[in-house]
Amino acid sequence: MDAAVDFPAHPPSTISTLIPARLDRLPWSRFHLLVVMGLGITWILDGLEVTIVGSLGPALQSTDTLNLSSADLGSIASFYVIGAVTGALIFGWITDRFGRRLVFYVTLLIYLAGVLLSAFAWDFWSFAFFRLITGLGIGGEYAAVNSAIDELIPAKYRGRVDLIVNGSFWLGAAFGALAAPILLDRNLFSPDLGWRFGFGIGALLGTSILLLRRFVPESPRWLVTHWRRDEAEATVKDIERRVEESSADKLPQVDQRLTVHPQRSFGLGLIFSAMIGKYRDRSILALTLMVAQSFLYNSVFFTFGLVLAHFYHVPSQHIGFYVLPLAIGNFCGPLALGSLFDTVGRKKMIAGTFALSGLLLALTAALFGSGVLTAVTQTIAWFTIFFFASAAASSAYLTASEIFPLETRALAIAVFYALGTAIGGSFAPTLFGWLIETGSSWKVSAGYGVAALLLLLAAVAELKFGIDAEGKSLESIADPLSAK
Repeated sequence: MDAAVDFPAHPPSTISTLIPARLDRLPWSRFHLLVVMGLGITWILDGLEVTIVGSLGPALQSTDTLNLSSADLGSIASFYVIGAVTGALIFGWITDRFGRRLVFYVTLLIYLAGVLLSAFAWDFWSFAFFRLITGLGIGGEYAAVNSAIDELIPAKYRGRVDLIVNGSFWLGAAFGALAAPILLDRNLFSPDLGWRFGFGIGALLGTSILLLRRFVPESPRWLVTHWRRDEAEATVKDIERRVEESSADKLPQVDQRLTVHPQRSFGLGLIFSAMIGKYRDRSILALTLMVAQSFLYNSVFFTFGLVLAHFYHVPSQHIGFYVLPLAIGNFCGPLALGSLFDTVGRKKMIAGTFALSGLLLALTAALFGSGVLTAVTQTIAWFTIFFFASAAASSAYLTASEIFPLETRALAIAVFYALGTAIGGSFAPTLFGWLIETGSSWKVSAGYGVAALLLLLAAVAELKFGIDAEGKSLESIADPLSAK
């Protein structure tokens, strides 16, 4: 694939290019829609099968299935997260080294293999291992897909597109919530078959993404900084042709040139020295946002079914009906608020959504501990919180992607996703699984209180270190390392 392309024997030391400006001046078109569909649909499938795991959690505790405890289910969720962290780090480096296109094919295949294997799990350890493989794939997808989208989408649309793409996870979650009651219906499937069909169907649907991704080219921005200017020019000309064919207007001329010094690879020393040196404040910001959103989601969502079953005595076959509004709130937030991140501005919207999510979660934690909530009012509270929290969480990935140089974009996403998840998310499901098993609503409430505090700290970090990146080219937000 792209990694096998020969580099020029005597490459020029500098390249002056209009490619970033030409990409940013494009109007929205069918091409951009295909990019979003081809890359973003992975999140829909991930949401589908992750929700099936969360909704089917109580059913997997049955002796007729895998006979798992609440702590086992929390540990399995942690295996998934650990796999995602590992995959993000490995494939983040590979994405910056060998290109976006190669990696988002490889990681998708790994992800689909993990999902399919999960359908054939026979005990705790097999299920945990297959979930780890699934996580490896999805972690790599985060790095490759987010960097590719940001580098192909015009600057004025970048914020809303990023939020909606990352938020589309919850569209899949909504489908998963609807599917769970059907899969758990003993009149349709035996207890040990329904949940397996959920994973198998997800894997089969995922193969369609391979066909959609053939419409997505390699990032011209990446190509031009790796001595592949001719390939980058041909790719941009093809994009421009496709955009003009779907628009009645001729594209305007641009004159904002960027001069770069291409290299075949950029050493990790150079990359990390930039992240902890010149961009230290931005690194603190990205890490804080990632830790806060990761702890929130990995603590709440992976154990939501257990909370409903243990504290509200909701039958396992009905849990999907409660997960559905939670998923809808998560999807509607980025959809409704996404454009404001491009108009009102990044700093105000990121800080505002994190702060509001934290305050609402603190209130909900107090009410949950007091025992005044019901399954319905608890679900309404989660719907409200995650309407704002989903936009905040998606903005964390947007931030990590756009505030660092081109040559380290995928690795930056991977590093901060990995660190944020390792610090905030890898132990959260296990912790909450243990808290739920104690049977104490106040102990679970204390865990929610920690999540609320982290969200408020993230809002403060955004106000202090945030970047007004709305409408700006990626190269003006952070100079490419190759421009030095």
